[in-house]
Amino acid sequence: MRTLLKNPSQIVTVSTNGKNFKRGNELRDISILENHSLIFEKDRIIDFIPYGSISNESEYKIIDVKDKVLLPGLVECHTHTAFAGSRAKEFRSKLAGTSYEEIAKLGGGINTTVSAVRNASFDELVRLIIPRINYFISQGITSLEIKSGYGLDFGNEIKLLRVIHHLQKIFPITIIPTFLGAHAIPIEMKNNREAYLEEITHKMLPFIAENSLAKFCDGFCELTAFSTAEIDVIFSKAKSLGFDLKLHTDQFNAFGGIEVALNYDAVSVDHLEVIKENDIAQVADSDAAAVLLPGVSFFLNDGYAPARKLIDAGAIVALSTDYNPGSSNIANLNLIMSLAVLKMKMTIEETISAVTINAAKALKINEDVGSIEIGKKADFSVFNTNDYTDIVYNVGKNLNELTIKNGGVIYKNKNE
Repeated sequence: MRTLLKNPSQIVTVSTNGKNFKRGNELRDISILENHSLIFEKDRIIDFIPYGSISNESEYKIIDVKDKVLLPGLVECHTHTAFAGSRAKEFRSKLAGTSYEEIAKLGGGINTTVSAVRNASFDELVRLIIPRINYFISQGITSLEIKSGYGLDFGNEIKLLRVIHHLQKIFPITIIPTFLGAHAIPIEMKNNREAYLEEITHKMLPFIAENSLAKFCDGFCELTAFSTAEIDVIFSKAKSLGFDLKLHTDQFNAFGGIEVALNYDAVSVDHLEVIKENDIAQVADSDAAAVLLPGVSFFLNDGYAPARKLIDAGAIVALSTDYNPGSSNIANLNLIMSLAVLKMKMTIEETISAVTINAAKALKINEDVGSIEIGKKADFSVFNTNDYTDIVYNVGKNLNELTIKNGGVIYKNKNE
């Protein structure tokens, strides 16, 4: 039976006319459709129809969304959701003036979480992560990337990826695993970096590829993490094994990470808080999504990525929470959207494009999701307002009422 999403006040289609991403000024065109209902069958969108044009509604399953705003299912394209432990003590240190990099140099930061993950069982990790994913779903998120990166040895990186695969079976949303073994040098190998590179390239990556445990290989190109030469070695091996590539780069220091990523046709370059002026054009001229993470800047009280310059130069800009326990303990995508308009001078329309179609582009799922177009997946978020502006205007407030994935309602706000 076909399903009718009946009488929404607005359908924010984020239509791309088949292009499946938005570049530069295109982000402002979110193609609002009013006075129309939407029809889908099974898991695919099949038509838009004017109000009142169906003569026999009994032939349809009806989902009444009158006075609601219909968006594509939101896409979370950069998260570190698979972690254990707390970094609250380090948060206190940051408030006292200690920088993220200083904490890392003192053996804290990522390594604190690594210790907690190593001490956590498979079942404990699953138990910790389940409510985090449920929270994402409650916001209208239908596609979610989760990185490893807090194991930093063969056994624990594989444990994290197997946990993520187990969660794929539990949840109806799309969960995409990313291997981030190159997140930091583990403490036990700080004097033998070459051995850890060897473990990543000759042990972890081949095993992960053989067992299809991750779609992407990611890395952290930073002074306290991996050099451009080391990322080059990792990416060369990863690409030969068939991984798609992503890179954390230009977060605190800019020293060539963007060039390495683009040389390997990376799907995305993420962070870019300190991107150099001459690299903005390189990113804008590429097909890589520029994934911006304003929650990190907010949480660390640091500078924001130059979203306005990137968009004006023609970049494919996406947004995400970077949810993690150290630098962005923020799982609220609505807050990220509001930060984008308030702190990075993005328009509301650009922000919506950045958490839908361009976030899907950053995960290479944009041919199926990220916009409401005929033939695409019936993935929707339904907001309790009659004007999409309210979604961003209500800072930190979740207005999502229904989350629909592959044509099925997977979340309903019981308070509505």
